[in-house]
Amino acid sequence: MRSAFTRAPLGLGLALVGLASAAPALGAPPPPSLEPAPKLTIAGPGQAARHEKIEFTLQTDETFPNPYDADRAEMNLEITPPSGRVITVPAFFYQAFEWRRVARGGRDADWIHPTGQPGWRARFAPDEVGPHTAVAVLRTWQGPVRSAGIAFTCVARESPGYVRVSRRDPRFFEFSGGRPFFPIGQNVAFIGSGQYLDTERAVEVFRKLGEHGANFARVWTCAEDWAMAIEARKSAWGRSWGWNAAVVPVPGSDGYHSAGLCVRLGGSNAASANVAPSHPVALRPGTQYTLSGRIMAEPDTGLIVTAPQASFGDPIRSEKRGQWTAFTRSFTTGENQWWLGDLALRTTGAGRVWLRDLSLCEAGGGPELLWEADLRLDPRGFYNQVDSAMLDRLVDAAERHGIYLQLCLLTRDHYMHALRDPDSATYRHAIDDARKLLRYAVARWGYSPHVFAWEYFNEMDPGAPTERFHWELGEYLARVDPYRHLRTTSGWGPAPKHWHHAQLDIADLHWYLRPVSKPDWQDEVAAVLDRAALVRSHATNKPVVLGEFGLADDKWGLSPYMKQDREGVHFHNALWASAFSGLSAVASFWWWETLDQQNAYRHYRPLSEFMRDIPFTTATLRALTLATEKQCRVLAWAGKEGAWAWVFDPQATWWKQVSEKKQPPEVHGDALKLPGLAKGDYRVQWWDTRAGRVLREEVVSVAGQEFRLAVPPFAGDIACRVSRQGAR
Repeated sequence: MRSAFTRAPLGLGLALVGLASAAPALGAPPPPSLEPAPKLTIAGPGQAARHEKIEFTLQTDETFPNPYDADRAEMNLEITPPSGRVITVPAFFYQAFEWRRVARGGRDADWIHPTGQPGWRARFAPDEVGPHTAVAVLRTWQGPVRSAGIAFTCVARESPGYVRVSRRDPRFFEFSGGRPFFPIGQNVAFIGSGQYLDTERAVEVFRKLGEHGANFARVWTCAEDWAMAIEARKSAWGRSWGWNAAVVPVPGSDGYHSAGLCVRLGGSNAASANVAPSHPVALRPGTQYTLSGRIMAEPDTGLIVTAPQASFGDPIRSEKRGQWTAFTRSFTTGENQWWLGDLALRTTGAGRVWLRDLSLCEAGGGPELLWEADLRLDPRGFYNQVDSAMLDRLVDAAERHGIYLQLCLLTRDHYMHALRDPDSATYRHAIDDARKLLRYAVARWGYSPHVFAWEYFNEMDPGAPTERFHWELGEYLARVDPYRHLRTTSGWGPAPKHWHHAQLDIADLHWYLRPVSKPDWQDEVAAVLDRAALVRSHATNKPVVLGEFGLADDKWGLSPYMKQDREGVHFHNALWASAFSGLSAVASFWWWETLDQQNAYRHYRPLSEFMRDIPFTTATLRALTLATEKQCRVLAWAGKEGAWAWVFDPQATWWKQVSEKKQPPEVHGDALKLPGLAKGDYRVQWWDTRAGRVLREEVVSVAGQEFRLAVPPFAGDIACRVSRQGAR
């Protein structure tokens, strides 16, 4: 069998991934005779700006059963900056792709075609200005091999740095350069060829977010086979929501050798099947391709292969009964043929056919295009290079448009069953597999300051005994991530033990406005305040967020009211309420497709402008919930030398405006009292929360512990900024 290093570069070691466990661990005694030490070289550009990616190419003649298993073979960079400290940067296995927009199914789609042979890369973003040296280090059971060093220089550039928990006020975020960071944004979770957002449409959403003042997006890299997922089973033989693939053990491999798998057609299985990868297979026009594999067929039975724009000739038959027969079939794409389409397989005759090792490559050789047909891929431990390339583009786009990404990494359903008994071998195995994926994420995307946080799971069981899991992963990231990105996770319900955990930097709650949650579901402001108080009561001294929020039905689907709320009333109100509720970020709305269709991005700019100069990390701010003289709600951040307040009329909830179709009356003659300001003169600005402009400005004097502010006439809501004269 050909090595997967040459046959299937999209997943180096695909054919041998099941054998990796037989390899000796690092530090194990060497075999009686040692192979010659592999050659190792490194190349890279000579200059990079501070906090800007510099990418290195690493080359070795060593081959690996599984390049994603750093326990068997680990590739790193050792970088020495001007300070002299050595920074260890993990390297990663990489496949390059050619990328286009090509029509498919009536709309433009991501055409992603591998180009060249895979290999090793390393990415680094320097922090220190001045000369650096980099050395590649490969560690296997034979010991370390080091390359010659290369030099590069970091030049100065203005950069806010990486997002941290603030050292001055750990309830909030700040950049490593010291500037506060308050996330304003939403979920942009499912990205893939079958989704509303493919990669380039998601890039467009990032552009719209950035242009309208937002700075944050939560992205899933764990969506199984319906969207982007770095580590998950993506199979050409079936789908996770209806798995019925005709996958069986290889005939004659029962017992000890039962690991071999193949596809069976006929007999008790259907006589036909489609080879339908979750990623549409991209082809080059006017190019010859070879389809190959092996079959074993019963007498008078063959296999017919067809495709929408390709002919594969006569039925494929076994040469000898009970033996595997290799086959190849070639075809040439048309002048405008950019896609393979699904392959259709069916038997001819009444017997059975077994199929294995199905492969598609350019006739002259090259990367494997039909890697999803490989039956030997475990869902954990193999990192999808197409989806990884998609995430490369998203991180680049986030940097261009000022968006900071929370990346949800681990596909929950491939881990949850293993996290039941912390003392079990399966639990230990899950930790080890998660650790390898986190290492890959750090190696490939950790360089970017626009990676805001690593999120382990989307909505893990809050009752699962995950304390050890989070502790060990947190300690591992503290060692392997030189950029110290934040760490978090989420549960499918309130998860106080997550919120308390010392190795989780952010307390995260998901909650939706649903009819079953009466009465708060009709009052988005009351709901936000209630949920913010809950999570803050368990996490008094760390950032707290609502990682998912929105209108939903009782089955967690899109609420029919979303389309009725064309002006985004609930969206506007919940954004402003969450910004002043005691949370460390605005509530991240879930329904990105509807928000995009309604062009709801316009709601971000006024809030972003209003909050621009709030000194979250330096003013010891208090989150206040007050009432005006006419019983309008007041939510405020207040310190001794300033206050930032949002005034909301309870008659302006989404339910009253959208369901009852009652517009809030204009409020006249109202006033509010702000406590705790130091004596002195203050500039007061009243803001239009929809236009994002100052309505009225005045200077007032504060002589006591509380002073009264007259509220201008308003309908629905209005905001107020009170800042001491001479203070920023």
